Amino acid sequence: MENQGLSTTMRRILLLINCLILAVGICGGPLMMRLYYVEGGSRVWFSSWLQTAGWPFTLIPLAILYFYRRKVEGANAKYYLITPRIFIASFIIGVVTGLDDFLYSWGGSKLPVSTSSLLLAAQLAFTAVGAFFIVKLKFTPYSINAVVLLTVGAVLLGVRSNGDRPEGVTSKAYILGFMMTLLAAALYGVILPCIELIYLKAKQAITTTLVLEIQMVMCFAATAFCTVGMIANNDFQAISREAKQFNLGEARYYTVIVWTTIIWQCFFVGVIGVIYCSSSLMSGVMIAVLLPVTEVLAVVFFRENFSGEKGLALFLSLWGFVSYFYGEFRQTKKEKNKSPKSEMTTMRTESV
Repeated sequence: MENQGLSTTMRRILLLINCLILAVGICGGPLMMRLYYVEGGSRVWFSSWLQTAGWPFTLIPLAILYFYRRKVEGANAKYYLITPRIFIASFIIGVVTGLDDFLYSWGGSKLPVSTSSLLLAAQLAFTAVGAFFIVKLKFTPYSINAVVLLTVGAVLLGVRSNGDRPEGVTSKAYILGFMMTLLAAALYGVILPCIELIYLKAKQAITTTLVLEIQMVMCFAATAFCTVGMIANNDFQAISREAKQFNLGEARYYTVIVWTTIIWQCFFVGVIGVIYCSSSLMSGVMIAVLLPVTEVLAVVFFRENFSGEKGLALFLSLWGFVSYFYGEFRQTKKEKNKSPKSEMTTMRTESV
């Protein structure tokens, strides 16, 4: 019932707004994290914590949706829709997401944004493999082509692994950061099919409220995981000291921290919004389109070296994205032509 009454024009406006929010998260998140490290930040657990610490912001749309349900359903409206079984599954995936955030933050502390972003592009290949085993996704010539191209792109960057090593980072630390980032991409490639598996096994309608609740539980669990790491590493005690030594000044240190949290939350909210207003395919296309933007912004703001190897790796990554999503588009179109009645039934179910 949450998406009843939305006209086509309103849905398009909401889609545009969510695309802009997603763009802010995709392009801004990695840049803000790198800014933290470049200007004197060094707490990896703290940087990991910031990626999901904005989960309380999700309470705002959840509250709005609750009052909307209460208006429609009256006193019978439930405060929440998530079941204990889905809560536990979401919490476990959230803990794994916290580990993934740590791997990504560790790699991001040693690598330029342009390199880490290209490595994370390989996430699509890992997602395809993970989906094959977890949700029994069938490989197509297009998805196989994408996996090969993205793998070659990552290997190509590995061949010249020291070519863009930041100042002050040893060769050993750079290679370790390279591997950590690649491992983060692989782990997130498993996380996404697991989220899809939750939807498939939910045994209830997948509404906007339920999706937001699942996302909030995941972010909360990831934040809790990173909080334990911060306590063990004495990060909370070090924040005030690090702020005073920050190159941009103490006030701007806290400004960077706050905006990093907000921008990363934009990524999560934007992804959910685009899927809600359109599809997961559209969300993937947006990420693919914005990849070169992140690369260019990294070169402009941090004056990173954009070598020929990176250019070729970027080309292979974009080719892989286009190949994968073109295959998804053809498959979706084929399924719609086969079972239009089934598609209409599914749309009715989602609108409840």
